[in-house]
Amino acid sequence: MSKELLLSTQKVSNHRNATIFLSDLKALLKGAVLFANVLPVLTGLWLAIYFTNSSVETYWEVILLTIIGSTLVMGGALILNNWYDADIDSKMTRTKHRPTVTGHFPLRIVFALGIVLSILGFFFLSFTTLEATVYAAVGWFTYVVLYTMWSKRKYTLNTAVGSISGAVTPLIGWAAIEPSAHYIPIILFLILFIWQMPHTFAIAIKNFDEYKKAGVAMLPIVRGLDRTKKQMLVYIACLIPLAIALKSLGITFVLIATLLNVGWYLIALSGFYTKNDEVWARSNFIYSVNYIMLLFGSMILVTLI
Repeated sequence: MSKELLLSTQKVSNHRNATIFLSDLKALLKGAVLFANVLPVLTGLWLAIYFTNSSVETYWEVILLTIIGSTLVMGGALILNNWYDADIDSKMTRTKHRPTVTGHFPLRIVFALGIVLSILGFFFLSFTTLEATVYAAVGWFTYVVLYTMWSKRKYTLNTAVGSISGAVTPLIGWAAIEPSAHYIPIILFLILFIWQMPHTFAIAIKNFDEYKKAGVAMLPIVRGLDRTKKQMLVYIACLIPLAIALKSLGITFVLIATLLNVGWYLIALSGFYTKNDEVWARSNFIYSVNYIMLLFGSMILVTLI
């Protein structure tokens, strides 16, 4: 084999290894989930600046520290979730290719990385405010200990427990600028907490057989699909008045949020007439992801117009 061919083969191999590494790292950090949690932090930061008539220039260092710190804390928590759940991830098709299952990343390295990122995150947040750091600690502890290690495999309330960790994200952003004793961050918390319930139920129904095989105590598996669908309707209905409560963001936002809520409610309601629960659950899941992106994105947009 010629020298040129050897070098070409080595380059291809290195490129493939780098691609696999980046793909594994993305899976370890649960890239989409991490991004979905960073957006509410940004929203909380921006709305705090907007409602206090402050400026980005005044708080640019705090904004940067908050984004970096919260991202690292959440990334560390997600990595520790992957580390702890390696055994059940190996039983599910959608998670069996995670590096903790394939062995691409040794579990001891994964654990160390999760701890290091978490510590670094809290270090950066400590330069913002104590309140923001406390909210981040509550989210981390709830997700890693109360959800991952305690409730996920044993109790159907695991969804509610896990929802707390996701719901504190806008509080982190707001509290980095202003104390969170304000109705806006409280409503943001409620929206995220309630939204995660039907969102997670849709995931559980979509992957019903896999969760059942892995022994995860999700509501559809333990209590049945009919009860889960009824609870989804209740939670989605609870989102409707919360949109009205944010009327200080303007009528445009209220209309957007209301239309999004009604659309989701109708999709959820169709679940009682569907002939294919998996397809219906996938539609709910896709809608819920777009719902939260559009909702929080529009909160920022309407304040810029």
